[in-house]
This record gives sequence, C-alpha cells and structure tokens, in this order.
Amino acid sequence: MTNAAVKPASRTQVPIAPILSAASFRRAGSGSVRVRTVLDAGAAKLVTSGRIAIGLALREIGAGPGDTVLVPAYHSQSMVPPVLWTGARPVFYRLRPDTAIDLDDLASRIDASTRAVMVTHYFGFPQELKALRALCDARGVALLEDCAHCFIGENNGLPVGAMGDYAIASSMKFFPIYEGGALVSARHSLQGVGLRSAGPGFEAKVALTSLENSFAWRRLGGVRAALWLPLKLKDALWAALKKRSARPAASAALAPSSSDSSFSFDPAWLDKRSSLFARTLLALVPATRIMALRQRHYRQLEAALRGLPGLRPLYPSLPDTVCPWVFPLLADDPEPLFARLKAAGVPVVRFGWPLWPGVDESVCPASAELSRRVLAFPCHQELRPAELDWMTGAIRAAAAP
Repeated sequence: MTNAAVKPASRTQVPIAPILSAASFRRAGSGSVRVRTVLDAGAAKLVTSGRIAIGLALREIGAGPGDTVLVPAYHSQSMVPPVLWTGARPVFYRLRPDTAIDLDDLASRIDASTRAVMVTHYFGFPQELKALRALCDARGVALLEDCAHCFIGENNGLPVGAMGDYAIASSMKFFPIYEGGALVSARHSLQGVGLRSAGPGFEAKVALTSLENSFAWRRLGGVRAALWLPLKLKDALWAALKKRSARPAASAALAPSSSDSSFSFDPAWLDKRSSLFARTLLALVPATRIMALRQRHYRQLEAALRGLPGLRPLYPSLPDTVCPWVFPLLADDPEPLFARLKAAGVPVVRFGWPLWPGVDESVCPASAELSRRVLAFPCHQELRPAELDWMTGAIRAAAAP
C-alpha cells in the first residue's frame, strides 16, 4: 500500500478518547469485583489536569531554585513545565527498551540537589517500585508517581499511586469528561492544598463541551434533541462572557489548555478544583466497566493485529490488574505508517513525540527509540464494536506491504 493509494479522511473516524454515552453509567455485571483506583491510594484533591497536579505536588515537596527533579527521559513535554515553574531543574534519567526504570542510571543522578524523582507508569502498566522506594527513602528524596496513564488498577496488591510520597493522575484519559486530574498522597496530608471553583463560565464550558463531543460522535441522541435550543444559544453565551471581561484572552481561560492537548502549564489553575460536571461523572461512571471493556478491547486489538509485518506490541500480555490507557505498538518504520494511518482517519497517539529539547539518543537511546517508534491506538470503553472492527481493519490495511 502506498501513500498515493490512500484517500485522505475528512476527520478521525473513531473517537480517540472516551466520550459520554448512555452506556457510560452501566455496571460491568453482577459478578464483577470492585476495582481500585488511584483515589483509593490516599488523600485526594481533584484538579483540572495531571500537569496541574504535578505543580501542586512539587510545591508540597518544596522544590525550588537550586533543586533538581529527576524526570524519565521518555516523557510527555507537559511534565517538564511544572518543574521549571518551581525554579528547579529537570534531570533526565534512562529507561530500558521495555519502559522499565534503569535504576542504576537513576541512582547515579541523585545528588545533594535532588529534591524529587518522578516515575511514569506507561500506558497503564505500573512500574516495579519497591527498589526505587527504598532508594528514595535511603537518600532522603521524594517519590512522585505519574499515574496519568493508569488511573485504575493495582500494583503488588496496592492501588496505583500508593507507593509514592505523592501521585498525580489524569481522570480525563479514562472517564468521559473534558477536564480532570488528581493529586493523591498515601503519606502526607493535603489539607494545605486549597481549591476553589473556576467560575460559572468554566462550569458551563465543561458541561456543554462534554455533551457536544458526545453528540459529534452520535451518542446521547435524546439529550441532544432536548438541548437543541440551549446549544443554539451557546455561542451567544460565550460572546456575552467575552464582552463582560476586560481581558482580551479571557475566552481561552474558560478552561485549561490541557483540555485541548496543549503542553503548556498555566499556574493560574493551581488553585482551581475540577468542575462539578467532571466530579459528578467521576462518582457515577463505574470504574469496573471501564477496566473490563478496556481490557477486552486491548486483547481484541492484540489478537487482530498479531503478526503484522514490522509491528509488535510493546506489552504482549495484559495482567488482570492492569487497566490500559491505549494499545501501544512498536513500528520498525513508523513515519510512513503514521502518514497512512492519519490519511485513513485512524486515531494514533504518539506519546513522547517529540521529547523535551535536548533529550535524544545521547541522553537515553531507549527513550529516543520509544518516542519515535511507539504508535498507540484507543482501546477505551466507549468504542462501539463496529468502530473497533473498522479501526483494526484500517490498521491492517495501512500496515500491509
């Protein structure tokens, strides 16, 4: 298959993230065992994004000028600005090709300036942290678990996020909401983290945008019909809010940029709690269903894409305690394949592409390879069977020699 043989799609044909539907509120089944989430790990504060939670965690840890924070060399660029905001300097440590921590390299980078170590649980698969926890305790360094990819699940009998001094999470990667993150601590009180509402404009934007995303993917048809008039009036509402504001950019500040896939960090959101709409759905949408369907879809994708030339799963097996964020594949020749997938309308996640400037093969060869080669596909709970079948067929067609 060549690029010329692919007719460009007008838009992504399958939702890349979970969108709200009537099925979102269903239970997984009467025999389902309750699953644990990062919110079960300790005290929790619900904020607007994972990166805001990183900023809050580093503030609680006391990171500041003259300090360093160890960051995995395979990372989202959104992880670094909160470190810089504190005045600390990020120092990148190596990973192994399977995304496991290179503990020897990490240990060699801890010195008197090291305030904290961030560790990422990639794509929903928890890292083994016992040795790192012992190292951090011995060296007097805080451990910050990045659970942005694994809101749901367990590790060694504990809920994800329970090993660190602090943990951060991104609820909007797992629940059908427009914004949402969490700061959690199993070891420290969070009473000093004060949060307040971001205001009526924010609350309205989150609710309406979440519903509009559902309508765009042909969900909640009855709700759409009932809200026809309010949605018609929405543009007038935003225009009125802009007119009343003295700031020209106020409309952009109605919601954090993280909700629109930006890597930026705005400290103005540090004291803002997650919206009532998002917090309500977090309480009402069953995590058991999310985990059961994501596991099922992951395994269906693995079976359907097994043996494709030049492709292999980053994680061939899925433990029963893991709730995957996406299904990651390692591609031998990723760029032409990525172009064909995008042209066909297949949603593709390229976590860690690009890496922070200056982080390359000389810093960590494995991270540079992962950044370049990992192409990941949605396996979330709101995929319909026909959407999953179409996506697997399109991936197979794009990968065909």
